[in-house]
Amino acid sequence: MKKSAMFFNKRHYFIHYLILSLVTSTGFAAEIYRSVDHQGRVTYSDKPSAGARQIEILSQPGRQLHQVARVYDGDTIILDDKKHVRLLGINTPEIESQQREEEPGGVAAKKWLQAQLQDNKVYLEFDQEKRDKYKRLLAHVFLPDGKHLNLALLENGLAIVSIIPPNSLYTDKLIQAQQHAEKLKLGIWSMPEYQSRPIAQIANHTKGWQRFTGTPVAIKKSRKYTRLIFSDKIDIRIANTNLKLFPAPTTYLGKPLEIRGWVARNNDYYTMLIQHPSALISR
Repeated sequence: MKKSAMFFNKRHYFIHYLILSLVTSTGFAAEIYRSVDHQGRVTYSDKPSAGARQIEILSQPGRQLHQVARVYDGDTIILDDKKHVRLLGINTPEIESQQREEEPGGVAAKKWLQAQLQDNKVYLEFDQEKRDKYKRLLAHVFLPDGKHLNLALLENGLAIVSIIPPNSLYTDKLIQAQQHAEKLKLGIWSMPEYQSRPIAQIANHTKGWQRFTGTPVAIKKSRKYTRLIFSDKIDIRIANTNLKLFPAPTTYLGKPLEIRGWVARNNDYYTMLIQHPSALISR
């Protein structure tokens, strides 16, 4: 190989390394600018400057190392900088607090997560939306050895899948982990509080995540939601913006379904918001 070609390859590799370093250090704000000074020297920065040109970043942002201060509950950790991190794609039962009562399985999930985080170091990987409405960071959490904690909570039956679009990283793996735990009746899948019940009993629901079975008899569409109607007082609703993730609503009509989620009540009317097909299972 000619020296000029070798020099070009090494220089190209070094520039690529610098760009990746900038992307990793800046998280998701992957805007990198290339500038050339009057002597022809090229520099890269995540801050724009006069005459700089933004370049396209083709690589995905990497995982970022953080220090954990403590575990808040089974699906939330607090970093040394006091930021709260909500584990993406899952939900664990609640622990007791001023706002709510303890749910079965909540303490077990928290203790398991505490045991995993004794070294206090984690890597965070973000998806499309980095924060929720409570300003918590939303992330997939990995140990330094590569263990995916969101996935492991599901594998042990300590959590349920909770996909909220547009975040969808690892969806298939999360669903498979839940199916495995459910088949083996691990953790919450063996608890009477989380067994499915006929949707006609929805008025007797308890707080928290629930499972109901029923057969929709009609479809009603409004500007914001498409609703599967189970009776004159019960429906489930899917945001029209998420319909593209689901089969055609008509495919659910007249078929037994299991619905997973949280119940909302308006006087004597009951509804459940379904955000992903993983919470609407044909039986």
